[in-house]
Amino acid sequence: MSSPAPVGRLWRCLLVLGLVSYLGAALAQDSSEAAQRLRTQRSTLDESLQHNVFARPLVLVSKETTQGLRGDMYALVAFPFANVSRALQDPQQWCEVMILHLNTKYCHAVDSAQGQQIQLNIGSKSPQTLSQSSRVTLAYTLTTSQPDYFEVQLSAREGPMGTRDYKIHLEAVALATGQTFLHLTYAYSANLAARFAMQTYLATVGSDKVGFTVLSPAGQTPPVWIKGMRALLERNTMRYYLAINSYLATRQQPPTQRFEASLQHWFSASEAYPEQLHEIERPAYLTMKRAEHLRQQTAQ
Repeated sequence: MSSPAPVGRLWRCLLVLGLVSYLGAALAQDSSEAAQRLRTQRSTLDESLQHNVFARPLVLVSKETTQGLRGDMYALVAFPFANVSRALQDPQQWCEVMILHLNTKYCHAVDSAQGQQIQLNIGSKSPQTLSQSSRVTLAYTLTTSQPDYFEVQLSAREGPMGTRDYKIHLEAVALATGQTFLHLTYAYSANLAARFAMQTYLATVGSDKVGFTVLSPAGQTPPVWIKGMRALLERNTMRYYLAINSYLATRQQPPTQRFEASLQHWFSASEAYPEQLHEIERPAYLTMKRAEHLRQQTAQ
């Protein structure tokens, strides 16, 4: 007479396999729905992608609430989805993106007991030591990776310089045209001290800074641009998007030339919007970023 133990183990194995299969199917369905949602969003934004202040297929939406600030950038890019997916699914690759931003002083990917993380230092628009900048530890999560859709999130409960709930989120979907549609979210909330510091900056040395949202009626020249906290958010959302785009645009360069090419590409792209994004001259930017990129090659 056979023992019931092997039968019990068999049923448990079948149950586990069934559960794994069910969860896999559920995740695939969720990814499929997310991909379709993003494609629908692209169709909804078709008119805005064709006609906007950027003179390129971009849509930027910003909002400020009692919970914080959030910027959403939607972009149609000419890069095939497979290339985009390969380029943006590793935390170290993200450091090659993040360092292009004017305020990023250091970026280094690490493996920890909590999972993959990115050590990021945020500072001023001029050269700084790491002790002069603010360190934030971002949890790196590749939420979904499918043949036609992926989703990545960088997040931290405590952000730099008094911010919290700090998040950079990117999702991308393949289109039938061979292009890729991107959705980038940059969001954070700020404590009272951080808000006061930002508002003081915006009321003094940053009083002439503007964003990309047009407040004046269509056709008015010159346009009246948004100012204040949302303008600050919009400028940084745009800088992060341009960093992603510059990284993707220079991937075909030989490995030893990619970083330099991405620096040149980012600065040129930023200078297309001087009223919003011009801060320093090209030689100063290049010198600073070369030094910062060299510094981030080792953990500090």
